[in-house]
Amino acid sequence: MSQVKPSLYTSLSPALLHLHDLNNTVVVIIDVLRATSTIATALYNGARCVIPVDSVARCIELGKNIDSITAGERDGQIAEGLQYGNSPFEYPESFIKGKTLVLTTTNGTKLLHMALERGAGEVITGSFPNLSSVCDYLLASKQNVILGCAAWKDKVNLEDTLFAGAVINRVQEHFSINCDSSKLAATLYDAAKDDLYGFMHEKNASHYQRLTGFGLEKDIRYCLTPDVANVLPFYGDGKLTIHSW
Repeated sequence: MSQVKPSLYTSLSPALLHLHDLNNTVVVIIDVLRATSTIATALYNGARCVIPVDSVARCIELGKNIDSITAGERDGQIAEGLQYGNSPFEYPESFIKGKTLVLTTTNGTKLLHMALERGAGEVITGSFPNLSSVCDYLLASKQNVILGCAAWKDKVNLEDTLFAGAVINRVQEHFSINCDSSKLAATLYDAAKDDLYGFMHEKNASHYQRLTGFGLEKDIRYCLTPDVANVLPFYGDGKLTIHSW
């Protein structure tokens, strides 16, 4: 008798997360530009952990109570009251190694806390820089999966949908996928995979426009590059650390 495959669904926006049962499920938080790319990069470069918080005030408060770097953005720029932003290039090994990063972002950290409040079985973070680690873990864990796109203020965005499609492209044979959002993401990725940056540029993606307007083309290119920070950020005890299995 063949074994029943676990299910995989894609939530294209935090506003759709309530439609999914998160119990006994691995929820992948996806915020490609730039939270989950930055989280993977900071951990890859030796950060002790990343503490994701959902408000600037909480970030500042934690920074006063523990020895840490407080960082975050609102609307694509460094949030008022914080020292550092959400660019992966702000966290080289020479700066971040051995340190704790407290991070708040417009979309990604908010979605992570939503998933926790809704009883997610496990929470990991995914981005192109750690694509292979995410896929390897999902295949090894053999649990139901929700690919949770952080989007932009609840509006669906291209880059998070593309990453969901990239994951599906690699793991689909091992999951039961009865989900049009997943089919849409996989179709989009198939059209874009040969040149993700060119696709974002050609389609004039909203977040591409926003970050390019701030002179952050280098960030966009990095955040669309597979496996340059190939570790698995895993949430537990209030923080994200590198998971080994």
